[in-house]
Amino acid sequence: MNMTHYMSLLADNQPWNLIIFMAIPVIMAETLTITEFFIIFNKIEKGGIKTLNKIVGIIDGFYFTGIFIYLFKNAVIPLTSSSGWHTWVDGVAVGFYLSGVVFLLPIALMELGLIFKNKTAQEKMKIHFILVGGFLVVAHVAMIFGMVNPEIISNMPGMKM
Repeated sequence: MNMTHYMSLLADNQPWNLIIFMAIPVIMAETLTITEFFIIFNKIEKGGIKTLNKIVGIIDGFYFTGIFIYLFKNAVIPLTSSSGWHTWVDGVAVGFYLSGVVFLLPIALMELGLIFKNKTAQEKMKIHFILVGGFLVVAHVAMIFGMVNPEIISNMPGMKM
């Protein structure tokens, strides 16, 4: 079966690419989600869970920004300039995956006090929750489209695994 570049990236260099590009950012985002629920439902304003949430938010935001820069430079630009995309499905999978930076970087910047300085704690919590949810949505859309065989969209006999 032929695959999208998204799936090919995760399948290559096993298990390292899977860990670097999928496991680490998604596990951190899921940690953010779980701690976010604890914070919201228990009205936690300080303590271990709040600190964990903040640290993971900063690390994940900058970690994923590094992934974005690396893949944009080493995958998106070369694939676009060589017309190497495996149908529009491939572009959707990679595009949605990389759009995760739009959600994770602001979390890191907000946790460091660089943006949303004038928002109340309640407003920041709401923004934080929306950003975490947004990342999970785009990551899952990327996974779904990434698993599609591009040949069902268009016959591509020359496409490499």
